[in-house]
Amino acid sequence: MPDPTRRTVVCGLLAGLVAPVSLAACSSETPAANPPAGGSSGSGGTPLAKLADIPVGSGAIVDGPSGKVLIVRPSENEVKGLDPVCPHAGVTVSRPAGGTITCPGHGSVFDAATGDMKKGPATTGLTPIPVKISGDSVVTA
Repeated sequence: MPDPTRRTVVCGLLAGLVAPVSLAACSSETPAANPPAGGSSGSGGTPLAKLADIPVGSGAIVDGPSGKVLIVRPSENEVKGLDPVCPHAGVTVSRPAGGTITCPGHGSVFDAATGDMKKGPATTGLTPIPVKISGDSVVTA
């Protein structure tokens, strides 16, 4: 059998690369039929926690689709999501207690209802993450 020519090798490579793309384009499945793992195909958002697990005036740090989320519950029908990483030095803050959130790293203090900075050395508040109540759960908004 003779050695393959450059043209034969290139055509074989192209056929191998193009065939999977062509087959995927011809598939009858739609993205809505197969939502990503852990996601939601409706408008409810990704579930983060049960509302009952977050008492009024408190909070919990949970796993979200893009990292950790501090969920705080200022009132019966209100939740807020915050990035639990202190903007000063990247330390994870503590859960709310007594109306404040404290950074154990350097003592920054944040408002438990809003995440606003109350005392430095941080110079900004905690970054908001959109969340909402959906039925009996807290979900991404």
